[in-house]
Parts: sequence; C-alpha cells; structure tokens
Amino acid sequence: TLAAWLAARLASEGVATAVLSLDDLYLTHSERQKMAREVHPLFATRGVPGTHDVALGLRIIDQLAKGHPARLPHFDKSRDDRSETESWPTTPANCRVLLLEGWCVGAVAQPEEELALPVNALESADDPQGLWRRHANACLAGDYQRLFARIDARVMLAAPSFAVVSQWRMQQERDLPPGPGVMDELAISYFIQFYQRLTEWILREMHVRADLVVRLDELRKVQSLT
Repeated sequence: TLAAWLAARLASEGVATAVLSLDDLYLTHSERQKMAREVHPLFATRGVPGTHDVALGLRIIDQLAKGHPARLPHFDKSRDDRSETESWPTTPANCRVLLLEGWCVGAVAQPEEELALPVNALESADDPQGLWRRHANACLAGDYQRLFARIDARVMLAAPSFAVVSQWRMQQERDLPPGPGVMDELAISYFIQFYQRLTEWILREMHVRADLVVRLDELRKVQSLT
C-alpha cells in the first residue's frame, strides 16, 4: 500500500518509478514442488528464503539500471502460482526509482546457534532436525544478500509484535479474488508459522541497520519515525 502510494506520488512529480514486490518473485508452484521433493517438503509452501527467484529480481534491476524497460512478474496468490508472462506489466524506460518491497527485504541470516531450537509447532513437528530452517537460512546468506546489496535506502515498517501478523494476514486474504489458493482462518494460522522465525529475528535486529524505522501499532498507525 505504501509503495503504491509513493510510486503514484513520484510519478505525479515526473519521476519514472517502478514497484517490485518480493512476493511477485516467488518460484512457480511446480518449482516449489521440485524443491519439496529434493530438499525438504516444507519448501512446497511459499514464503521463506529459498522460495524466491532471486536471479529474476537481479536481472530486472540490471535492466532498469541500464535505462531499459523491464517486465515485472506477478504472483497470483489466489492460485498459488505465477501469472502468465503475457500479463506482466512493463516499467517505463529510464526508470529513476525502484521500490523493492516485501516482508523480508534486507534481512540477514541468523547465527547458527539461533537455529537449534524450534520456534513453533510447525518446526517441532515438521522440521525436528532443522533441515528446512537451516537451508532457508543458507539461502538468505547467499544470493538474497546480492539482491539486498543493490538497495540504496532501507525503510523498515515495524509491526508491534508477531502476534498481530495473523490478524493482518487475514485482512490481506479477504482482499484476494476467489480461488483455490485462498485460505481460511485455520489455514492462515498454520501458514504464518512458516514466517514466524524470520519475522521475529527481523523485529529484533533490523532496526539498527535500517535507514528509517516506521513503528506501527495494531491498526497500522504510525507511532514513531527513527
């Protein structure tokens, strides 16, 4: 929402702007199924590092940096799959600003000792040996850092706690068009467990690295800017 508003504001002032969401870089459904078979079953579910096409994001940034227009991918969450390439929007040429937004943009990997114990029932039951969370952490330490290194300024929208994420995620789900990938409240309660570890880590450590921290309350109202 903020990225869309800022893009419109910049465009109204004649600044060629594009918005790229990390969510739109998710691997396709079939690619994540392949990861689930070859790496760990939990990678069938989108979200954690390892489930994005980081190389695609880097190619888009390279195109924009050269002044070329670029096709921006779109991920259809109602189908849990990437939309057809023909439907992707095209950025303007000579783009001056790219707004890269997403829940773990700018995140860094956790120290190894942070990975030892599960943080919720999902990790206890489905990742008791820590294979999934360690692979996701290794991915975050790898190519994701190449992508995040291209960022010139980091703005962190800090939720008051992980506890409000379920409520916010339900609001997002209600705005989706009907489709087989749309979740009910029970499914969302399970789904957000995939995000808990990294979200809590981000809330603990990113504020010291961000160029601007926007602290929000439960209603997403701004409480402070630091």
